[in-house]
Amino acid sequence: MSWSESLIKLATYEVENRQLRLAEITKRRADAEIRLAVLQAEGEAEAKHAGQNADAAWHHAAYAAGLKIRKASIQAQIDAISAEERGARDALAEAFEDQKKYEQVAENARLAEVKEATRRENAELDEVGMRTARRAAGGSAA
Repeated sequence: MSWSESLIKLATYEVENRQLRLAEITKRRADAEIRLAVLQAEGEAEAKHAGQNADAAWHHAAYAAGLKIRKASIQAQIDAISAEERGARDALAEAFEDQKKYEQVAENARLAEVKEATRRENAELDEVGMRTARRAAGGSAA
């Protein structure tokens, strides 16, 4: 395995790791958003119940205050996870850029090798042609 293949393999591994990390973060954010939606639905159901039941209405203000605190906590988690997700996306983009750079360097090296091989082959063919021409010139002079 050449050095360029090794770099590409390492870069690919890094991209895959960052993709997994981003997927994990995205899942955590989605889970937190679901928890927030459930709290909102519970709050709406409790408000409806409080409107229909005098005893429930009596305790609704305390419930609503606690719900507000829980929702704010989950929203803070979502905001933190979203910031983490942005960072993970940036890191993934950077890993893709690095991988592309390594692939480009490898391709340029491969093209340089092909160009050099072609140059050598042409030089050899030129040498064979020159020998043939010298023999033909030397043979007709004798």
